Amino acid sequence: MQILFNKKGTPLMMDSTSFFGETTGRPSDYEEQKRKVLAPYSLSKVKTVIYQGLKIMSWGDNNKFPQTAAATISSTSVLNTGLKFLRTLTVGQGIYPCRVTGYDAKGNEILEPVNDPQVQRMVSSRMVRRYLEKASRDYFKFGCAAVELLPNSAGKIVGLNPLNALFYRFSLPDAYGSCKCLISGDWPDKPGRYDKNPKLLDVLMEYDPELHADWLTLKGKMKQPVVYALRDSWSNNDYYSEPVWLPAYILGWVEIAHLVPRFLQKAYKNQITWKWHVQIPYSYWDKKFPEQDFESVEARQKAIQKSMDDIERNLCGTENAEKPLFTHYAVNEANGKIEEEWKITALDNKYKGGENLVTSAAANSEILFALLVNPNVFGAGMPGGTYAGNQGGSNIREAFLVNIANAWIDRQNLLDPVKIYLKSHGYDDVELRFRNTVLTTLDSGAGTQKTLS
Repeated sequence: MQILFNKKGTPLMMDSTSFFGETTGRPSDYEEQKRKVLAPYSLSKVKTVIYQGLKIMSWGDNNKFPQTAAATISSTSVLNTGLKFLRTLTVGQGIYPCRVTGYDAKGNEILEPVNDPQVQRMVSSRMVRRYLEKASRDYFKFGCAAVELLPNSAGKIVGLNPLNALFYRFSLPDAYGSCKCLISGDWPDKPGRYDKNPKLLDVLMEYDPELHADWLTLKGKMKQPVVYALRDSWSNNDYYSEPVWLPAYILGWVEIAHLVPRFLQKAYKNQITWKWHVQIPYSYWDKKFPEQDFESVEARQKAIQKSMDDIERNLCGTENAEKPLFTHYAVNEANGKIEEEWKITALDNKYKGGENLVTSAAANSEILFALLVNPNVFGAGMPGGTYAGNQGGSNIREAFLVNIANAWIDRQNLLDPVKIYLKSHGYDDVELRFRNTVLTTLDSGAGTQKTLS
C-alpha cells in the first residue's frame, strides 16, 4: 500500500492492489489554514478595539492616523498643495466611456466612443464626479479610501457614496480576506459615546471584489450597501495602506518645512531692527530748550519729544530717501575740542536668513520627491546647488507628462467601483478612460492638446 501524507502527517490518499481511498471531510483547523493561504501575514500583533464582539483594527497609534495625518497635511503648505495636485492630475478632466476596438502599429488603443445617452449621463453625473474627487482625496492623503455601493430593491447598484476616512475602521479579516467596515462619527474613540447607531457594512474581498459583488447579486444578497475599499498596495499593509508621503514625514522633512517659517517668524519679530545710532550731546538740548523757558519739566519733555518726532519723520520713509541732514557743532575755545556734534552711525544687521530659505526649499523638494512630483511643475526648481534645475516650459511639460504616465495604476483603482456600477446596469463591455489637457509648445500651433489615458 502506498499512502500520500501531507506535511503534518495526515493521510490524504491511499493506493493498493485491492482498493483506492482518500481522506474526506474538513480538518478542524480548516478556517485557520485557509486564512494562512489567503492572508499569509500575521495579524496577531494588530491592536484592536472590541465592538459588540467584533475586533476592529486600530488605524495607527491610538487609532488616530487619519486625524493626525489630516492635521499634518493641512498645516504643511507644500504637502497640502502637492497632494491636491496629485488628486487633480489623476482625476483629469473627467472620464470617457468607450470600447477598445483594436491597437495601432505603435500599440496605442483604438477607442470607439460609447454614444449611449444613459452611459454618458452616468459617467458624467455629479455622483461619479463627487466619488472621484473624494475617494482620490483620501487615497492620496491616507493611502486608503472606501466607497459605499448603494443597491436598489432589485440589487442594482444605483449609488456610489465615498466614505470619509476619518469616520470608518475595518475589522479583522475572515478566512477569505473579507472584513467589515464600521462607520461612526465617534472615531477615533470607540463608537457608542455620541453615535448610538453606527453603521456596520460588509467589505468586498480584496482578491476579487467584482466577483464578490457578482456572487452577492446572484445569491440575491445585494440588498444592503457594501463597501469597496481602494488601497495603495505599495506599503504592504493590505488593510490600512500607508500614503506615499509618510517617509518624508518619518525622516523629518515635514517637520523642517514647519520649523523654518516658525523660526523666521520669531527672528523677524524678535531681532533688533535699528538702522541708525544717533548720538546727541546734552549741551544741544540745553541750548535748544533752555530750562528757564518752560514752566515745568513735563512741558520741556513734551517739547523735546515733539522735536525728536519731527526729526524722525524728516529722515525716515521712502519720500526722504537720500535726503541730506544738516547739523551744527561748536568748538571749545579753551581746549580746541569739538562739542555739540551729532554722531550718526549705521548699524550692521548680523542676521541674514538666506540659509534658512535654502533649507526650506530643500524640505519642499524632498516632500515633493516623496509624492513623485517634480518640483519644476510648481516652478520650484532651485537656481543653484543640489536641487538645481531648469524651470523652463519644456521641463514643466515633461514632468507633467511623467506624472500622467505614473497615474495609470491609481486611475484604474479609482475606476473599478465605477465599472461595477456600470456592470450592474448591464454595461459590462464599457471601458473608461480619463481625459487630460496636455501643454504643448507654441511651434505646434496650439497651446493645449486633449488626450485620453
